[in-house]
Amino acid sequence: LLQKGSRNMTFSNHSFPEKSETVTPAEAAPAPAVSESPAPPVESCQNTEGNRELTLLSSGNITFTAKVAGESLLKKPSVKWFKGKWMDLGSKVGQHLQLHDSYDRNNKVYTFEMEIIEANMTFAGGYRCEVSTKDKFDSSNFNLTVNGKMNSCHLLCSCLLFFSPLGEAKCESQSDVDVWEILRKAPPSEYEKIAFQYGITDLRGMLKRLKRIKKEEKKSTAFLKKLDPAYQVDKGQKIKLMVEVANPDADVKWLKNGQEIQVSGRYIFEAVGNKRILTINHCSLADDAAYECVVGEEKSFTELFVKEPPILITHPLEDQMVMVGERVEFECEVSEEGATVKWEKDGIELTREETFKYRFKKDGKKQYLIINESTKEDSGHYTVKTNGGVSVAELIVQGRHSIADLTVKARDQAVFKCEVSDENVKGIWLKNGKEVVPDERIKISHIGRIHKLTIEDVTPDDEADYSFIPQGFAYNLSAKLQFLEPPKIHLDCLGQSPDTIVVVAGNKLRLDVPISGDPTPTVIWQKVNKLLFESEGRVRVEMHEDHCVFIIEGAEKEDEGVYRVIVKNPVGEDKADITVKVIDVPDPPEAPKISNIGEDYCTVQWQPPKYDGGQPVLGYILERKKKKSYRWMRLNFDLLKELTYEAKRMIEGVVYEMRIYAVNSIGMSRPSPASQPFMPIAPPSEPTHFTVEDVSDNTVTLKWRPPERIGAGGLDGYIVEYCKDGCKYALHQFGKNNILLQYVNPVLTATEWIPALPGLTERTSALIKDLVTGDKLHFRIKAINLAGESGAAIIKEPVTVQEILQRPKIWLPRHLRQTLVKKVGETINIVIPFQGKPRPKIIWMKDGQTLDSKDVGIRNSNTDTILFIRKAELHHSGAYEITLQIENMTDKVAITIQIIDKPGPPQNIKLVDVWGFNAALEWTPPQDDGNAQILGYTVQKADKKAMEWYTVFDHYRRTNCVVSDLIMGNEYFFRVFSENLCGLSETAATTKNPAYIQKTGTTYKPPSYKEHDFSEPPKFTHPLVNRSVIAGYNTTLSCAVRGIPKPKIFWYKNKMDLSGDAKYRMFSKQGVLTLEIRKPTPFDGGCYTCKAVNECGEAEIECRLDVRGNEMDLMDDTNTAVKSNR
Repeated sequence: LLQKGSRNMTFSNHSFPEKSETVTPAEAAPAPAVSESPAPPVESCQNTEGNRELTLLSSGNITFTAKVAGESLLKKPSVKWFKGKWMDLGSKVGQHLQLHDSYDRNNKVYTFEMEIIEANMTFAGGYRCEVSTKDKFDSSNFNLTVNGKMNSCHLLCSCLLFFSPLGEAKCESQSDVDVWEILRKAPPSEYEKIAFQYGITDLRGMLKRLKRIKKEEKKSTAFLKKLDPAYQVDKGQKIKLMVEVANPDADVKWLKNGQEIQVSGRYIFEAVGNKRILTINHCSLADDAAYECVVGEEKSFTELFVKEPPILITHPLEDQMVMVGERVEFECEVSEEGATVKWEKDGIELTREETFKYRFKKDGKKQYLIINESTKEDSGHYTVKTNGGVSVAELIVQGRHSIADLTVKARDQAVFKCEVSDENVKGIWLKNGKEVVPDERIKISHIGRIHKLTIEDVTPDDEADYSFIPQGFAYNLSAKLQFLEPPKIHLDCLGQSPDTIVVVAGNKLRLDVPISGDPTPTVIWQKVNKLLFESEGRVRVEMHEDHCVFIIEGAEKEDEGVYRVIVKNPVGEDKADITVKVIDVPDPPEAPKISNIGEDYCTVQWQPPKYDGGQPVLGYILERKKKKSYRWMRLNFDLLKELTYEAKRMIEGVVYEMRIYAVNSIGMSRPSPASQPFMPIAPPSEPTHFTVEDVSDNTVTLKWRPPERIGAGGLDGYIVEYCKDGCKYALHQFGKNNILLQYVNPVLTATEWIPALPGLTERTSALIKDLVTGDKLHFRIKAINLAGESGAAIIKEPVTVQEILQRPKIWLPRHLRQTLVKKVGETINIVIPFQGKPRPKIIWMKDGQTLDSKDVGIRNSNTDTILFIRKAELHHSGAYEITLQIENMTDKVAITIQIIDKPGPPQNIKLVDVWGFNAALEWTPPQDDGNAQILGYTVQKADKKAMEWYTVFDHYRRTNCVVSDLIMGNEYFFRVFSENLCGLSETAATTKNPAYIQKTGTTYKPPSYKEHDFSEPPKFTHPLVNRSVIAGYNTTLSCAVRGIPKPKIFWYKNKMDLSGDAKYRMFSKQGVLTLEIRKPTPFDGGCYTCKAVNECGEAEIECRLDVRGNEMDLMDDTNTAVKSNR
């Protein structure tokens, strides 16, 4: 921290300059200072141990300035202004409070200002400024008192904040003051004041720690003496943390920030009697942490603060006096290697400027400030500062007379003059440190105060540094003689047609051109009257003492051409041309074209690339892929020399794409764009079984079957063609059934095949109409798909267009050869196929009469006749006769149709007799039998009281019956339904009068017999059987028992009663006992017992039930077990 202590500053009703400030160095007095400008003096300014206190009159203005050194910061720090403990003033910005910030790029200092405008009494109180970045933090505290009244007041308080690492202690008090002891004894109302006094900014952390210190703990049973609340040690020193335990044999654990400490070279554990000691050697900032000593369940806490010692200056700076232009080097030595120091000149911090005038250097503990070429402005006081010391040294830079440098051309004269202060002063001339000896060309003269060195006919050897050293003086005057030589380019091919320099595209183009000239000439590179600059990214020019280098990174086709290099200096110029050729891989060819597509092949064609890369194309590489795939497959391993290629071994019906590469001696081009997608498909094979189905006077009916091979292209349809017989034909046979019949006309070259149908037909039959009777025609058919036409299927013999007489013949279906039975209301649709040519005449008769077309529908075609009745009625029954007639030839067939309906009710039902529990009935058959045989009758009875009908007899074939088992005292009605193939009649015949079953008046007294004892103990007639079942499927256990009286049944599993378990259901029906087990599991396996008990005794029987696991469940369990084992 900048402020290691604090200061009280009280300002009375004086006016201060508004923006003057003084930056306080780190090792100086820590409080903010007010500028000592000619403003009215400060009333009081005292150094005490309290907070900084500022007193301001009401309605005055005050500006607080905080400066942060930003040389080591990567980004702008975060600054917060607080009033009191936690009031963030960032949210209070307005009319009376303004916050500003700026950044000085030259000095690399961030400035943050808080301005209070027209302060009133409410602005009085404690303030705090906190500055933080990612890993650093610092703060400053001050108090403001507002009283009195004046018209205007401006106050400026500034402080310089240097960051301190977050891990370091945030405050440091005097060595003899224990802040925590003061806080522990002070009342809570004084906490804030004490925190401000001793520079504690983390008030919340202070309260937490203080609470832990003041907490009253019950007397420890494990510790006789605990750790102190806090320890402090200097960085690099050793410290011991010691506790005393009650049990000398107790084991302790030492924790650092909650983590157990392991024994190492820096951490040493000792146990001496009851004492347990933790020694930390060579303490560093990483050891600044909270430590715990744990014995059983009890703990002892402490905090260790590592204090970083100040950096001292062990060897101070020394004063220096130099001449203008000489190198200056200040050196000092500090107490720590690599320490950060601050250099100042006359109170102004020195930084690395763009000209690099000042250079800072560290070598171990030594720190250097270097000035390469000193000037008179560099004179002054230079200060080096650390946080533990300051060293000041003075630099004096003296001026001197100079000798003018000379620049001469060949054969010219060079004269150096030097004027000294006294004509009696003698001296010597030096050339590159060696004394000049006069000769015929070199002459030395001394006239008065002027010393001359004259060189005639200057040559390149005369170029050197010349110095004059006056006798009796410790310095010399120097000048330089520069010889001017015309520039020259030294190329082997200069003056001839230069060889072409070839470079591969993408490689570096480097042109080394030897040059000479003094002074060093300026080099200009041109390309066809275009200047080239290094700013063009890929272009770079390097200058060396005897040659220049022209470099183009990643040569491209556009870099081809003639390059001209021009060298110039004040003496003259020279130039040379260099031809550069860039060769590259060819441009990608255009997208290939696909033609001649077959079943598994196609022909690929392409054109050469527009640019061959400067080298002839050696060949091509072809690739293909499926359209939906990303994987290209190479088709050739040897380069293709031609521009066509037949690709084979493709899958029919798959969409492919092709692309091509061009190859020259440099390499392979980028791929061409993909071709248009295409699908290898082949035409289908020729249709099969092509025959003539029918012929009339002007039509021919053809039929065929689909091709044996259709392929992935599918089948779009068929094209049927014909031509007249009598022409010359060429027969060509393809395969087994494919014959091409071609007409050969001496005049016409085309085959005269006429399309028989407009367009394609998808059916496998065709009716060719409008033919000329008597013509003899040849017919052929082809199958068509995307790939084109198949071979033609041809009828070998010509077909004569003429009706063929065929006897009429009716093909009666098998189900019509017997009576056709239909119910009333059903639909009748009778189809009767026939044959005969020409088309026969069809006559329908019913019962010898012609059919009425209004009642019955008849539809005729060339091959069948249809009888259609939408709703059958009884009068449609009868014998139907169909007659086919062609001229004097006929064919007949008869069909019997029977329409049936439900019968009517029986007639004349009557109650014949009633006796005992019986009643006799009789009736006559129904008048309407529904045009079907009566199959029987259904007899029902009903009690007069309830009138609920119950069936006594069904399918009863007689017309009389006796109803028995009637109840005495009841009256009964009876009814009868008739039944045929359609079902029961709609209504029934019902008796008019009920039958009364009278009660008898006599009392029957049965004879007295000795009652027989039928009782017997239970006995199992069928035992339980051992069973093995599969889990998850319901199962049953069955047995049979007899006994009188009926025994009571109990079921047991492993001697446990099952009567109360809902999983089991017990049944007993006519002595058969059943136990149902719902979805058994292996747990349900065991010994089951059935026990029967009555008055005469008891009996029991046992069986064994094994429940096997489901195979799928066992497999899942096995897999789960295997996975868990893995």
